[in-house]
Amino acid sequence: MKREAVYSIFSKIPTLETERFTLRKLSMDDTDDMYEYACRADVTEYLTWSPHAEKSYTFEYLSYLQKRYKTGDFFDWAVVCHDTGKMIGTCGFTRFDFQNDGAEVGYVINPEFQGQGIATEVVGRVIRFGFENLALNRIECRFIPQNLASRRVMEKNGMTFEGIKREGVLVKGKHCDVGICSILRSDFLEKK
Repeated sequence: MKREAVYSIFSKIPTLETERFTLRKLSMDDTDDMYEYACRADVTEYLTWSPHAEKSYTFEYLSYLQKRYKTGDFFDWAVVCHDTGKMIGTCGFTRFDFQNDGAEVGYVINPEFQGQGIATEVVGRVIRFGFENLALNRIECRFIPQNLASRRVMEKNGMTFEGIKREGVLVKGKHCDVGICSILRSDFLEKK
């Protein structure tokens, strides 16, 4: 898929549904819900970003994202519970490899809601969108090897563990190993 087509789609980011969740554009109204988990060191332990020090930072971050949505170069959805309307995390594409019809998926879920299969459910929906709506050939996820729960989410979605890229990611000033799992369009269609 061409960059222009992806940017066009994400400039009016579509709302996606799962059995329990709505995936929609992040909004300024998500400040409190996002800060609730984004301020926690345990949430960002395996991520490249640091905890939000103050709620005002979360507000400014969400404000910045509104500009990126308008240009179509931000590819993340808010994960919202159908029953409560609470935003409990994000899931989406962290980057695209336009030349090779590939993308990477990333996600974060509020720890208060972990262990309920939420990440597996929403990652599966984003993968489906990538293959069915964006005509991707390959979708991958990366994880810090100590984060076995994240790897399990990937494998539950039909991804294959490809290996470890030694010191392949810089996390808070330290080079860390990074694991890679992927699913191909052919895997997805076969599973379907």
